[in-house]
Amino acid sequence: MEILNKDNFDEQTKEGIVVVDFFATWCGPCRMMSPILDKVAEELDGKAKIFKVDVDESEALARKFGVMMIPTIVILENGEVRDKHVGLWQKDEMLDEIKSYL
Repeated sequence: MEILNKDNFDEQTKEGIVVVDFFATWCGPCRMMSPILDKVAEELDGKAKIFKVDVDESEALARKFGVMMIPTIVILENGEVRDKHVGLWQKDEMLDEIKSYL
């Protein structure tokens, strides 16, 4: 899963439905979220893009999206925030939410 930063974030998130996982490598719940996101990406089969943002590497992006705790999942539609979920998110609940924007 591609990790975005300030240099490529706007370009990658400006069109369509995009799911962004704000995480840190040292965060236990973030590591638990990663395989869930992989399964979600597989089930969506390209209908939505899924990226990650390392909050330690991209503090300005984390601030821009009001990320105070991690993991935080942000769903964007054409660059605009549609939903934000803090904490571990179960696969089926996440899929239902994402699909509501497709």
